[in-house]
Amino acid sequence: MNFKNIKKVVASWFSRPWYPIAISAYPVMALLSANTGQVQPGVVVRPMVASVVFGGLLFLIVWLFTPGRQIHKAAFLTTLLLALFFTYGHAYIYIDQKFPDANYTIWLAVGWIILFFLGVFWTARPKLTFVSSAATLNTVALALLIMSLAQTSFGDGPRGAHALGLKNAPIDSNLVRSDDPPDVYFFLLDSYTRADLLKQAYGFDNSEFINELERREFFVAKCSQSNYVRTELSLASSLNMEYLQELDEAFTPKSIARRVLWDSLTHSAVRYNFESMGYETVGFETGFAWLDLTDADHYLSPPPISSGMTEFEALFLRTTAARYAQDLGLVDPDYLLGVGFRDRFNFIFNSIDGISKDQKPTFSYIHVISPHPPFVFDAEGNPTYPPDFWNDKGLYTPDLYQKGYVDQLQHLNKTMLDAIDTIITNSEVPPIIIIQGDHGPWMQPKEKRFLNMTAIYFPGHKDEIYSTISPVNIFRLVFNTYFGGKYDILEDVSYFSPVPNLYDFSEVPYPCNITDH
Repeated sequence: MNFKNIKKVVASWFSRPWYPIAISAYPVMALLSANTGQVQPGVVVRPMVASVVFGGLLFLIVWLFTPGRQIHKAAFLTTLLLALFFTYGHAYIYIDQKFPDANYTIWLAVGWIILFFLGVFWTARPKLTFVSSAATLNTVALALLIMSLAQTSFGDGPRGAHALGLKNAPIDSNLVRSDDPPDVYFFLLDSYTRADLLKQAYGFDNSEFINELERREFFVAKCSQSNYVRTELSLASSLNMEYLQELDEAFTPKSIARRVLWDSLTHSAVRYNFESMGYETVGFETGFAWLDLTDADHYLSPPPISSGMTEFEALFLRTTAARYAQDLGLVDPDYLLGVGFRDRFNFIFNSIDGISKDQKPTFSYIHVISPHPPFVFDAEGNPTYPPDFWNDKGLYTPDLYQKGYVDQLQHLNKTMLDAIDTIITNSEVPPIIIIQGDHGPWMQPKEKRFLNMTAIYFPGHKDEIYSTISPVNIFRLVFNTYFGGKYDILEDVSYFSPVPNLYDFSEVPYPCNITDH
């Protein structure tokens, strides 16, 4: 086919009014690009299919009711209606943020209805055929899709799974794996705090769980404290065994960028060390793209059909006129959101038996979004409704947060003990099990938000752990003790940083007023 024929085919294709379908897909891609790094690209599949099907059906209905069934006129009117549909939620959210106390819902709906009738009236004029507009509108629609796709980038980080996300990641090329290497389980329990803060702030005695861990020969660090107060900072430091200030020049006080930070989570020094020794990496879906090891040897996630509505889907629903489906009781995104979190939680712990029976040495990174909200379990493990812990403005209050946090923590405790027993029973070689909170709970004074849970199963070397150990030193101790590492044990320090300047660090006190035993 020569150039003239190609040009003719392209011109013919662009003269056809397919732009309503592309416009139907654009809002989903635009929302994905706006949340790059927060969600996995796969979350767009269901909303994309629903959006395109909706646009196609609307196009068909409008065409059937268009006088003379003029397809170009029907395509243009469909695009106007889609624009009204997909922008309604954005206007709603904007007005709600600017004027939270105004009674605007009815007036906004009336305004959109007026725009609807004006659009129909203007498009229906006999002189307007919109035939000549097809090529331009097709080009614009395609350009919008391409632009949103180009903006949907997860950075230019490491190209392979076995890689490093930081320039100064402290890897050790001299580590040695024994003939009978232990499996390593890293349970990151999001927002799990120390027993003393639980007692002081919430009046909850966590000694039963602590005693059960100690009965199983865990060392529970009574004075542990996280190095940072936010998940991505704390975890990046923990998995790279170094303070962020020393790891990369990207972490400067004025920077608000997170690409390097997120890359350091998925391609960490800890993972690199284990994989260099022939370990296979296991990772689980968390619901947060920047936490997920999608390129791990074993990346596990629950079936998408059973996992309820994702946060991305709920957000997409709220940005369209379909948000009224929630008001009318036709769909409940908050309920479905709870289903998704429960599914991921249950899937993780239902998978422990299979992982622990794997004959190959494995490093399992198991990030559990609990007792962190949303609160989806009561103390007995029964489902709860997340909005029950919010006030009428959709915010957590101290009393509701305390109730949800303590209840969910109790269910997590029971589930963790079962998982620990399963791992130890199934392991021919005694495993290493690290249970770590990345930080403490919300709604606590700044200094107390650093008080994190740390419990370590260190077979044969329990006496080498100390009560003030912080996350930055845990894997240094693991590699030194079991794999011949030569890492220095760093001073245990905590740093606070505000939002959005995550790297503007200031040191906070690291007291220890508890007598360890």
